[in-house]
Amino acid sequence: MKESLILAIETSCDETAVAVIKNETEVLSNVLYSQIKEHQEFGGVLPEVASRIHVEKITYILKQALKEANVEPHDLTAIGVTYGPGLIGSLHVGLQAAKTLAWLYNKPLIGVHHIMGHIYANRLVEEIQYPALALVVSGGHSELVWMEKEHQFEVIAQTADDAVGEAYDKVARVLGIGYPGGPIIDKLAKQGKAHYQLSKIKPANDDEFSFSGIKSSIIQLVEREQKAGREIIVEDIAVAFQERALEQLLDKTKEVIQDKNPKHVLLAGGVAANSRLRELITSLVQEFDSIKLTIPPLWCCTDNAAMIGVAAAMNYRYGRFSSLELGASSTSELM
Repeated sequence: MKESLILAIETSCDETAVAVIKNETEVLSNVLYSQIKEHQEFGGVLPEVASRIHVEKITYILKQALKEANVEPHDLTAIGVTYGPGLIGSLHVGLQAAKTLAWLYNKPLIGVHHIMGHIYANRLVEEIQYPALALVVSGGHSELVWMEKEHQFEVIAQTADDAVGEAYDKVARVLGIGYPGGPIIDKLAKQGKAHYQLSKIKPANDDEFSFSGIKSSIIQLVEREQKAGREIIVEDIAVAFQERALEQLLDKTKEVIQDKNPKHVLLAGGVAANSRLRELITSLVQEFDSIKLTIPPLWCCTDNAAMIGVAAAMNYRYGRFSSLELGASSTSELM
């Protein structure tokens, strides 16, 4: 393994995060400022507000990460940064900080795809065996990614509309239960019963997920119950929504496992923190002999800079550097 000491910056959405990673998987520091409280009153992330807060916090978080790691900028071997996908204004803040540091201290700049970071967060648990299949689920992404070998990615299924985490947030708004919706619905579902029935949504194409229809079914269900004068049991609606949404994820994952026979299945992204999903994917993989499953710890499911540092260190090993002209991309594809 090529020795490295990477400072990584992640500002793709509403987390201002900086980490220092040594030799690809040793976390020397991982500092994060979450904007959840600022966005709760809006029921979702306001891009302009997110960008402004990143500007306010980035210098403080950078200094704190270096202090906790007990390193100086000249000790670093490279600067890693998320360039996309994400909110364009938020990405620009992190990119400008990373470019400034790379130029000032004459360090290589390494652009990191956000999804690559989520996938390789699993290396903080154990090494990945190939070929591997990653189920990436978050507020902005729902993807199945096939990796025939290290540092090679093929997106074989993705959402045609809402990402699953986005659907959780929208359903939470319909029910008036707060933001972010994922943890709240997961908690309520544990208290609910399989009372309401939702139709199964079949995506138009085999390489797609679709969660918008499930959200619409919830809206229609609430309207029917209200018109009939019946009490809306929020916990039971949480059960109905969560089971349908996760069923779609797991059905497609099982299909791909049967077709491609991976050695390793990885769970990644913010929705990977969902307790029911962790339970269901564990049961699914246990149906297959000799397939390994890795689920990242809760602290590195949601956006953080440690995962970007792990991915940046791999790019460093492969000699994949970026120029100071690297731009932010809200919709970049994983390659």
